Amino acid sequence: QVQLVESGGGLVQAGGSLRLSCAASGRTVRNYVMGWFRQAPGKERETIAVISGSARTTYYAGSVKGRFTIFKDNAKNTVYLQMNSLKPEETAVYYCAASTTWRMDPASFDSWGQGTQVTVSS
Repeated sequence: QVQLVESGGGLVQAGGSLRLSCAASGRTVRNYVMGWFRQAPGKERETIAVISGSARTTYYAGSVKGRFTIFKDNAKNTVYLQMNSLKPEETAVYYCAASTTWRMDPASFDSWGQGTQVTVSS
């Protein structure tokens, strides 16, 4: 099983940018569908972006399309989420996860990181 550790969260003003990192160990991210998710207090976990093992295919939730970019560096075994034009309502804990199937729902992902807090101030 792959182990995942997220980093890069923090406090940012509305309209600002952050880049989250998800470092993998134990297995290579090239063999997995990798996803980024977020969960705000009292809300369900939401799929933000997903990238295929080959990185040829990506998926974005409509709410982040055009502002967020998911990409990976196979040499570093790391998946990234570049977030631009952040909004206060996007304050949440952000998680990365790995799956062996191309499905978007969080329940399809087997391995999860511990999450990193992103707070967007207005």
